[in-house]
Amino acid sequence: MNIHNMQGKNFKKRVLIFSTAYYPFVGGAEVAVKEITDRLSRDFEFDLITGRFNRDLPAVEKIGAVTVYRVGIGRTMFDKLVLPFRGAFLARKLNKRFNYYCLWGVMVTFGSGAGYLFNILQGLTGKKKVPIILTLQEGDSENHLQYKWGGLIALSWRLALGQTSFLTGISNFLLNRAKKHGYGGRFALVPNGVDLAVFSQEVGPRTREEIRIRLGKKSGDIFLVTSGRLTHKNGVDDVISALVSLPKHISFIIIGKGDGGIELQKEANKLGVADRVKFLGFLSYKDIPKYFAVGDIFIRPSRSEGFGNSFIEAMASGLPVIATPVGGIPDFIDDRETGVFCSPDCPQSIVKAVNSLLENESLRKRVVGKAYARVNERYGWDNIASQMKTVFDQLSTL
Repeated sequence: MNIHNMQGKNFKKRVLIFSTAYYPFVGGAEVAVKEITDRLSRDFEFDLITGRFNRDLPAVEKIGAVTVYRVGIGRTMFDKLVLPFRGAFLARKLNKRFNYYCLWGVMVTFGSGAGYLFNILQGLTGKKKVPIILTLQEGDSENHLQYKWGGLIALSWRLALGQTSFLTGISNFLLNRAKKHGYGGRFALVPNGVDLAVFSQEVGPRTREEIRIRLGKKSGDIFLVTSGRLTHKNGVDDVISALVSLPKHISFIIIGKGDGGIELQKEANKLGVADRVKFLGFLSYKDIPKYFAVGDIFIRPSRSEGFGNSFIEAMASGLPVIATPVGGIPDFIDDRETGVFCSPDCPQSIVKAVNSLLENESLRKRVVGKAYARVNERYGWDNIASQMKTVFDQLSTL
């Protein structure tokens, strides 16, 4: 009897996930894995192999519906480098015990490399390979993909895609990129989602007032707000530059951390707008809506974007969104319908977009209403998890 059929009748199917994410750190890919696995735990069991990266983290830990196995010694770069090899051997050990229904690689990374190496070892030893799903979540530019590390990233993509049984991508942009790199197999669009219960909740007047006081927001002030990693690709520097040409009652609230934080602070000082830029650092997932509630416009003029969870979180919160038409963003933003587009690397286009929303109340209301409806229709996690379950189920027909 086929073990997969037997599992389908009597047991939960077991999936082994590979990731380089710093669990339990909460980022886009980690949130997606957690939200999906929580919802599919009735039909599936999940294990995950990643690097240890921090000596304080246990080697094995249960997080939500996932048993996390960490390999390495707690040093980030070393653990990344050994993750494909130690992860593959750990996967072989776990597979002897659990006989996995499939493997699930999250992004083309050191972590997913362990899954592909595992299947190579299976083939070399005459054992059956396990079907592998690869989910593309990458937000890097094409230049980064092609030329970073002397083209090794592009090579790793081609090698991974060649061994993928089923491909999912969080945007049409990423699926089309995979096709350009030679992928011709089965695929599905499975976007990231938003926790509607968290981001659509009504924030009470007392909480709003507390945060207004904390941020120093006075009557008549306008707050632009962004969230995400402080990296060059997210274009935060362009918003700081745009402040020079915007009225002084407009400030910029930045939620997030990253290597670019210090340079952004220097840039704000250099341009004389430091008193209008507030760096809040990392906030917990459930605290972000409270700060969105006192914001007026969400803005992220990305230079590249695989999808952009922060945009749909802002849309669910009722904030009008300013974005750039790059990467996966056009999947959910139509200009002047569910958001307003500006141009990447163009602070003056940001000024124009901000003014259009502030000066045109009917535009603002239309954007907010249609964006909220789109997110509720397409991007709730229950809907996304159902789409991913369909992908898992289709593996039995391969």
